[in-house]
Amino acid sequence: MKRARRRSGGLFGRWLRRGLVLALLWLAGVAAWIVWVGQRDEARPADVIIVLGAAAYDAKPSPVFEERLRHGVALYRRGLAPRLLLTGGYGGTGARFSESQVGRRYALREGVPDEAILIESISRNTRQNLQEARRLMAEHELHRAIVVSDPLHMARALRISRELGIDAAGSPTPTSRFRSFATRWRFLLQEIYFFHRDRFAEAR
Repeated sequence: MKRARRRSGGLFGRWLRRGLVLALLWLAGVAAWIVWVGQRDEARPADVIIVLGAAAYDAKPSPVFEERLRHGVALYRRGLAPRLLLTGGYGGTGARFSESQVGRRYALREGVPDEAILIESISRNTRQNLQEARRLMAEHELHRAIVVSDPLHMARALRISRELGIDAAGSPTPTSRFRSFATRWRFLLQEIYFFHRDRFAEAR
C-alpha cells in the first residue's frame, strides 16, 4: 500500500514538473513574440498615422508620450501619411487637457498643420484608443494606418487593430523611454499578463 502511494505521489510529481516546464516554455514563447514584434518597423505608405495615447502632465506630454509623438511626427515628415490621428482622453478628474489635446499642441509646435491632425478625447485604454481611431478613420474615409507605440506595446496594439478590422502596420518608437532592465522587464510582464487576460476574455 505504501509503495503504491509512493508510486502515485512520484507520478504526480513528474506530471507537475512537466506542467511547470511547459508553462515556462509557453511564457517564454509569448515574451519572445512580444519582443520580436516590437523590433519590427513595418511603416509603409498609409492614409493616417495613429499615435496611441500615454500620460500627460497638464499641458505637457509625459516622456513616454513625447517619444510616441516625436516618432509619429517623424513618420509624417517622411511623407508616409497625410494625417496624424492622436488618441487619449483625460487622465484624471482634474485634468485640464486630454492626452490627445496635449499631443495636438506638440504636433502643431513641430510644424504639422492643424488640418492634418485628428484627435479623440474620450478613450482611456489601448482598445478604446483604437476603437475611437477606427471611428475617425471611417468618418474621414481613411483606410490604411500606421500605428505608433512603444516596442513592447506593439504586439497588443496590432492584435487589437486586427480584431477591430483596422488595416494597420506597426512602427514602434526607436527612442522608447523604457530603457533600463527594470522598466523593460516590468513592461514585458505587464504585456504578458494582458496577452493572457485578453485571451481569457475572448474565450468567455
